[in-house]
Amino acid sequence: MHNKTPHQQSGTMIHKIDKVAPTPVAVAVIILIFATILGGATGFFASKVIPNPIGNTASKTVPTNETEKAADGSVRAAGIKDAKVFKDTAEGVLREGGFEDEGSFHLERPGGKSQNVYLTSSTVDLSQFVGKKVSVMGKTFAAEKAGWLMDVGYIEVK
Repeated sequence: MHNKTPHQQSGTMIHKIDKVAPTPVAVAVIILIFATILGGATGFFASKVIPNPIGNTASKTVPTNETEKAADGSVRAAGIKDAKVFKDTAEGVLREGGFEDEGSFHLERPGGKSQNVYLTSSTVDLSQFVGKKVSVMGKTFAAEKAGWLMDVGYIEVK
């Protein structure tokens, strides 16, 4: 009989293999790769299943900034006539000057200065209409000092 150690059998040596623990960096890289693949797959499948709330914008008509001139060549109307975007309206005589740095122009309306609408515009050159009675369509913004501050989207001479 031979004296065999518990790990020796029939002339071969069997040893335990030490387990190698993954480093925190390797774990982080594996998680990052897995999350990227899972996120991409989720986004791809969601784009195919969930309908686009905006729809196909290529087939929709987008309002454009237009200018309408009178027979004498003066500008009669200008801007984007879109009541869905520019829901607020006002009429009066357009004058230069805002109210304490709010607006660049204002509409004089019956009832005195408290009834003025102070105006700015991101789409229309309001200076073409100074001194004329006009109707404006726009969007009201919160003012700090002026009673009514509007961003004009469309203006028309009355």
